[in-house]
Amino acid sequence: MFLLMRLKDKMQLISSDNVKLKCNSKNLPADQEEKMQKFAVCAFLMKTFCFCLLMAVLTFTLGVAVVTLAPKLKPIKEGLQLKRATEKSQNFSHSVDQKYKYLNNMQKSKQFKLQGGVVQWARYRANPADYDTPEERAFGESIHSSNARMTASTLLIKPNGCRVPHWHYNANEHGYLASGTAWIGILDSAPFAVTSYNVTKGQVIFLPRSTLHWMKCVGREDCLFILFFTTSDELVTRDVDDVFYATPKDIAARSLKPKGGISFINSFKQPKENQAVNLPPNLNELVHKASYTKSSFFRVSRYFFDMRASRKFRYPGGIMQWARYTKRRFWLPKSERIFAKSLNEHADTVTLATMQIFQNGMRQPHYHFNADTMGYVLAGCGRVGVDRNSTEFNIQKGDVFFFPQGAQHYIKNVGRQDLLLVIAFNTHDELQTLDMDVYFQSTADFILAQLFLKKQEEFRKIPKFKTDQDINLP
Repeated sequence: MFLLMRLKDKMQLISSDNVKLKCNSKNLPADQEEKMQKFAVCAFLMKTFCFCLLMAVLTFTLGVAVVTLAPKLKPIKEGLQLKRATEKSQNFSHSVDQKYKYLNNMQKSKQFKLQGGVVQWARYRANPADYDTPEERAFGESIHSSNARMTASTLLIKPNGCRVPHWHYNANEHGYLASGTAWIGILDSAPFAVTSYNVTKGQVIFLPRSTLHWMKCVGREDCLFILFFTTSDELVTRDVDDVFYATPKDIAARSLKPKGGISFINSFKQPKENQAVNLPPNLNELVHKASYTKSSFFRVSRYFFDMRASRKFRYPGGIMQWARYTKRRFWLPKSERIFAKSLNEHADTVTLATMQIFQNGMRQPHYHFNADTMGYVLAGCGRVGVDRNSTEFNIQKGDVFFFPQGAQHYIKNVGRQDLLLVIAFNTHDELQTLDMDVYFQSTADFILAQLFLKKQEEFRKIPKFKTDQDINLP
């Protein structure tokens, strides 16, 4: 704007000079008048050239300054943006109840309704706008900042519906079948043998990272899977149909070499609807013979485990069952030994457990040395406490809870029926846990007296139990 005003002033000055020359030239001879006019035109052109040259120099200088200073200004700009983002995040964290760092009401979350079923999530999203509620964002950012390597999901498949062949780039998948019967296929790595098995209620599945697999509901009732994926980043999944349609047709034809060549490939028409959980209305026309085979015992035991039929660990206040790796494998059944070895041989796998807490029972305060914890409420309602910020909250059917590694927590049944949980611990080694009664009994009473400012003999009132009190009763 300043430069334009200067240009305007210059033009006005040149015009006034011309007027003066014209006024003064009225009394001059014709030849001198012509010379004066030529001189005025030359003067005007010279001034215009000088002005344009000046503008070019200024523009060049400004460009050099921008290029020179931009790298120095960028960190300042980024610092301001980071400061604003931090302030915004701090304001966000203060506006949401602290309990949602550990609680996700997944049964109330967005339902991704597909042709053959429904999917719901308790997960981290890189873009904050992808969260449906501030509470979901608080939970997602909590598991991500803790690097928990855990994401939870429920997958409901309608009868005859199929979770189509797919694989996950960045996570192992562990699941518990809460209802129904499903036929599951897994394509192993070389020599590329398929392992398939009919999974029933109470059984556990393990699907290693990048392994191609599919799930089909083959019973008369819906299949409900409780799934845990070993990542706290966004889960990356590719379905076979999406990959196929993204491949150039000539490349697909050359790879598959079908009868009919590229004409056969051209006959595939991509549906508008997402086919992740698929159930075509004309399925009976498409499928004439389905064979639900079962693979050999050894292959099946690497990926499937019947946890409901496994050993029950009984406590005064409840029961636990495990699908896990343990160093004391000599007393395990052969199928469990194979499954445990498979878990331990893969990186970033999960230990799964079911926990049944009787009415008035409580999983006493404890923490885990070597694992984060994520769980899903199958039935009942309870009260949970986490030592961080002394947070307490209620849980009910369909909720997901999360406890960071080393955070002491407890779970108490506050309902009129048993509280039933599926719990995942992100370790492929033997889970290491320390309960409150154990660390009190293991600490010298004179140390406790000094710590709690009570007489030493007072701590003799705490009994030593003959049976484990992991899940106790009043």
